[in-house]
Amino acid sequence: MSDIILSAQGVGRSFGKFRALSGITADFQKGRLTSIIGPNGAGKSTFFNLLSGAFEPSEGRIIFEGRDITGTPQHEFARLGITKSFQITTVFPQLSVHENVRIALQALVSRYQIWKSRNSLPELADKADALLEVVGLTERRNRAAGTMAHGEQRALEIAMALAADPRLLLLDEPTAGMSPEETKSMMDLILKLASQRTVILVEHKMKLVMGISDRLLVLHHGELLAEGTPDEIRRNETVKRVYLGQREH
Repeated sequence: MSDIILSAQGVGRSFGKFRALSGITADFQKGRLTSIIGPNGAGKSTFFNLLSGAFEPSEGRIIFEGRDITGTPQHEFARLGITKSFQITTVFPQLSVHENVRIALQALVSRYQIWKSRNSLPELADKADALLEVVGLTERRNRAAGTMAHGEQRALEIAMALAADPRLLLLDEPTAGMSPEETKSMMDLILKLASQRTVILVEHKMKLVMGISDRLLVLHHGELLAEGTPDEIRRNETVKRVYLGQREH
């Protein structure tokens, strides 16, 4: 269907004899914010890694914009139109905020010369500034990335992910370790990003996902337990029993 940007078709993943994910089929619609939730050990991170190309499925297929991308090397995903932000921040701590984003941009236009002189690619500086404005880090432009607060570093990582101008943005636990204030800022940023592109989010904070998601997938023991709108998931008795009744973090 033309409104489906990404499709997981019967995907599973095993690690030796351990079956982490089994037979998940799910479609992700263009322009929607979909959250993947579930208890610890439900398979959320494994599913995210399959969708982002970090793992190859042991079974099944991943289809992006009608193209089978199963087994495509992860470094090719950005060129296809898919970028990701992982749970653990991966910025260059000793470089400035602006330099981090500029390097991400430069890697796309000069794959083998990312440390090339900044003066040779002056237009990238303007693009980097524009991305910093999107994520609210303009005033931090010249600070060393490693000196910023955790929430600001996560925002910087998202700016770096946006360098490829992705049609699909994958976010893994973007609010992990954040204070309530940082979480609120990140939620606002995610909503802003979702108004411009398709977003798939893995998150465990129920208030956050229920408040911003168009659709949710609930995983349990490596299988797809339920899917639907936030209201549908709230009313789902099985979901209530295995997940929503647990203490929220």
